[in-house]
Formats: sequence, C-alpha cells, structure tokens
Amino acid sequence: MDAGHLTGAREHPVPPARHGSFSVGTDFTVSRAEVFRGFAEPSLRGRWFRLPGPLGTAAHELDFRVGGGENARNVFVSGDTEERLAYRSRFLDIVPDTRIVYVYEAEVDGTRRWISLVTVELSDVPAGSRLTWTEQYTWLVPTGDDAQDAAHLRGGTRLLLNGLSTVVNPDRHPGLRPAPRR
Repeated sequence: MDAGHLTGAREHPVPPARHGSFSVGTDFTVSRAEVFRGFAEPSLRGRWFRLPGPLGTAAHELDFRVGGGENARNVFVSGDTEERLAYRSRFLDIVPDTRIVYVYEAEVDGTRRWISLVTVELSDVPAGSRLTWTEQYTWLVPTGDDAQDAAHLRGGTRLLLNGLSTVVNPDRHPGLRPAPRR
C-alpha cells in the first residue's frame, strides 16, 4: 500500500503534526462537587460550554459517562467570513468530584484541525476547590506558528473556565446574576 492510499488522496502535502501541552487552573469558592456538577449536568454544562457563534445556530448534546461523549456545532461569523465549527468528545475516565479525562476533536468547515486529550482534576483548597485543566494537543492543520495555535487553545480554555465559574460560582460574578424577581 502506498502512503496516499492510507491517508486518502491529497492534492497538497500534509503539514507535519504539531504537539504541545499546557495547564491552567482556577479556584472556586464552592465545593468540588459543585464544580463537578457543572460538567456532569446537561442543564448546567449547556450554560457555559458552547462553540463561538449565535445561540440560534448552536447545537449541543451531552452523554456524561465513561464511553459517552459530547457533540457541539455552531456557525461563527466574523465580518464576511463564515465558519462551520464542530466538536466531538469521548469520556475515558470519570471519578465523581475528582477527575474527568476525555479526548476531543475540533473541526472547522469539515476539516479536523486538532485533537486533544484533556484531564480535569478537582482538589480541595481552604476557600473551596481548585480545578486544574491539563491539555495535550496535536494540531493536524496548523493555522500559523506553534505559538499562535497554542495561544488559541489556552485562551479558549480560559474563556470556558470563566463561563463555568459564572454558572457554579455566581457569587464571584454579581454583575452577571439575574436580577431578583419582585
């Protein structure tokens, strides 16, 4: 078998895969169990995990169990550029209130751009809990240099964790809480 048969016929040379990893952490004033619920309960997860783009075009499905996964889609528009985004994951290990390990792939306009292995670890701290997110990624279709792609992933992860914080730790974000009903 020739290499073209294994990878599919391609008109352009395949760029080399780029590998890397990063870790980010954030503290919460709520218990590990509350943070874990933000991942596990579809109604909570859907409030903070969404691909960029308008709510009207977003789709999200969650099957939170080992062997289950998550699917999300959206259409992102910036100026006159429109991108169809897709995300698919599979949960490999779930230890309630302690650890979540999963793999995911990200597509832009039908092209798989990168694949990652993510480990989310929850631990106790005096004021509540700490979440540590470690991601090992492989860029299959880089958009620029390694620094640009890595910054994209780190920035997106920080945005997700900020969203998680607004859902499970709303006292830290008083301006984002719904107004009390009268």
